[in-house]
Amino acid sequence: MTGEQVPGGATNRRPRTIITADPELDDLNSMIRLLLYSNELTIEGLIYASSRFHWKGDGAGTTFFLPDREYDAPQTSWRWAPGERFLDDAIDAYALVHENLARHAPGYPRPEELRAVVRAGNVAFEGDMSEETAGSRLIAEVLLDDGTEPVYLQNWAGTSTVARALLSIEERHAESADWAATKAAISRKAVILKFASQDGTYDDYIRPAWPDIRVVDVAVHAWGYGARSVALPEGSAMLGAGWMRRNVTERGPLGALYRVWGDGRQMVPGDPTDYFHLSGLSREELTAEGYWVWIDPSPAGEWISEGDTTNLLNLIPNGLRSHEHPSYGGWGGRAERTDEGPDTWSVAAAKDALPEGVASDPGASGGTASGGTGFGGVPSDEYSVTRWFAQAQRDFATRLHWSVTSDYGAANHHPVLSVHPGVDVAAAAGSRVVLRASAEDPDGGAVTLRWWQYREAGTLPVALELDGSDTAEVAFTLPPDAAAGGTVHVVVEARDGAEVPLVTYRRVIVTVH
Repeated sequence: MTGEQVPGGATNRRPRTIITADPELDDLNSMIRLLLYSNELTIEGLIYASSRFHWKGDGAGTTFFLPDREYDAPQTSWRWAPGERFLDDAIDAYALVHENLARHAPGYPRPEELRAVVRAGNVAFEGDMSEETAGSRLIAEVLLDDGTEPVYLQNWAGTSTVARALLSIEERHAESADWAATKAAISRKAVILKFASQDGTYDDYIRPAWPDIRVVDVAVHAWGYGARSVALPEGSAMLGAGWMRRNVTERGPLGALYRVWGDGRQMVPGDPTDYFHLSGLSREELTAEGYWVWIDPSPAGEWISEGDTTNLLNLIPNGLRSHEHPSYGGWGGRAERTDEGPDTWSVAAAKDALPEGVASDPGASGGTASGGTGFGGVPSDEYSVTRWFAQAQRDFATRLHWSVTSDYGAANHHPVLSVHPGVDVAAAAGSRVVLRASAEDPDGGAVTLRWWQYREAGTLPVALELDGSDTAEVAFTLPPDAAAGGTVHVVVEARDGAEVPLVTYRRVIVTVH
């Protein structure tokens, strides 16, 4: 899929990205997923960062007070292991399987290329941006380089390292004659993705000083510790120990590194908030042992969290074009604008409607029904994310399978899909639009096509009647009163027939002229 040319002039270029992460187990799990998709991205930096949940300390014995916390006492560091290297550990595991991955898809970076962009960021204390660090300098250098394409700054931790990079740029260039142009260029280039605000630097510095940077808050339950509360039935089954064992934890070095309940490991030995290594104990028993029990325990082997994965998923160029605009939506959810700033967005604010009789197929929505509650009375507020969860998990499982076999013929691979006349179509109001898809399976199997309208992603409030939605050719008529500039989004899925099927997508955006 990497760099694939698609009709209509669009290119699935590899998005540029920098990741800042703290040593939470969900960051480790998200890192494992990132490495399996590293052939789809241009990874410019992997940076150790702090947050209100994790910081290293300054090494000089300085204490930092934890106000309003369960453990309310001065600390010299908080939930940070001596010699912390979880990013390096993940790359070490990746190095063991790199040759296998490269046999199944082009573009996987060499392990030494990834090691070359690992840096320590602003980790001394929560929200500390008092000094430049190797991580903040790397971010500043990338934002100031000659490239004009977006750089997606993924904040799996707090934003202090990104804030320090922007502050350094401001300090160096604010007095120059071309500062306004430089600031505008960086504001166009940087895209901040964040899982909420895990320290105060976004509110205190980035938002007031750099208001024109696009910011997308991706905080949702669907990929995190609360995934069970919002998962649809098929996705819920993929949180269980059986599915995790078959598809993840028994799949080679990367799978073995992935954290699940009761695995006997802690990110930081003795961490009173990390009881995930234990199994078979109740909330009361864990509390009696001195743990701060902030989420109910689950059986051994089950999913824990990949909370920061929503930063990543929409950057994967799978044909959904989700990185092109926050409102388009994709595996990481769809975002809607907020009033925090001129270009601020929130995934939690997007409310895709559950279709009537919603099936376990995460793509089986035309978005035509009214919202309400999902299965078991679960609110549908996160359907823009959960609708894709199961297929994203199948894709993840397939890539883990790639990692343990060098035999191309022993694994499944994505269908190849193209659309005529292209993925960007202009049409007159009232006109008949005909789209044709062509797909093949590189493994020689059958491919099933399905078209559906992503209503919430378009700007025209219309439910299209799709003729031929399960064939290679689909046709529909635009409303005669459709306003010029209005859009409808139509997605075609090419699904193979493997036991763990893969899907390739194309999103066609039809604009009324």
